[in-house]
Amino acid sequence: MSATFDTGMLIALDRNEREAWTALRRLVDRGEVPTVPTVVTAQAWRDGRRQARLAQALGNCRPDSLGDEAARRAGELCGRAGTSDIVDAVVVETARRRGDDIYTGDTGDLEHLAEHITGPVAIVPIGR
Repeated sequence: MSATFDTGMLIALDRNEREAWTALRRLVDRGEVPTVPTVVTAQAWRDGRRQARLAQALGNCRPDSLGDEAARRAGELCGRAGTSDIVDAVVVETARRRGDDIYTGDTGDLEHLAEHITGPVAIVPIGR
């Protein structure tokens, strides 16, 4: 089982929150490379000159570009769940496809989306 990081996890890493960095180090020490959908990076990245910690964290992660098929599945998930947060839908749908746990700083929206997919997805809360 590996990990997918959502925007809340990236924000926690950027803010240098201990629990987030501990989780990342634990994954890397086990030889796991967390996945970050590129739409998540876009949502968290604001100023590379001020986000050295986030850049360092992303260096330990694998980017996952959003292809057409995944985009359609995420859109359908939004439709089923009655939500418009496409980034969270991408996180849930791609993590489900890979069998990843989702690491997040905000479980609410992800749990709602996870109720509308087939198969379980583990959501790992970080901080808060």
